[in-house]
Amino acid sequence: MDDTGGGTPIEYAEVLRRIPHRYPFLLVDRAEDYRPHASIVGIKNVTFNEPFFQGHFPENPVMPGVLIVEALGQTGAVLMSKSLNADVTGKTIFFTGISEARFRQPVRPGDTLRMNVIVLRHRGDVFKFRGEAFVDGKIAAEAEFTAMVVENRS
Repeated sequence: MDDTGGGTPIEYAEVLRRIPHRYPFLLVDRAEDYRPHASIVGIKNVTFNEPFFQGHFPENPVMPGVLIVEALGQTGAVLMSKSLNADVTGKTIFFTGISEARFRQPVRPGDTLRMNVIVLRHRGDVFKFRGEAFVDGKIAAEAEFTAMVVENRS
């Protein structure tokens, strides 16, 4: 147990086992407070070395909002993978919908994103989530999204 609320922590090595994303597209460093089929808190340490800062925007670096939503989605995928004990070697978790996305404040190098993701509904291999990304306790972005487990093509 960790000290963030009683749920299970998920370290970097397990994140790598749970989802197929890798550099430069892995946007979750670790997770906290995992509660099966219910919720998780993803952590992303944003550094100036992120490849998207070269063009977004060089003089005023801001993490693209779509990548914040992707980070929320990856956090949800970690929760799904662990809850379902999914074999990620033969399956991938895909977004199937995104709604209610709102961006409240910029995310910059040096920030730590805390991504609170809760399950709104779950049936079989399909989950509907609500995610909120915070920096220093202030909401930076939020969205509802759905995802499902899909067999990989051969």
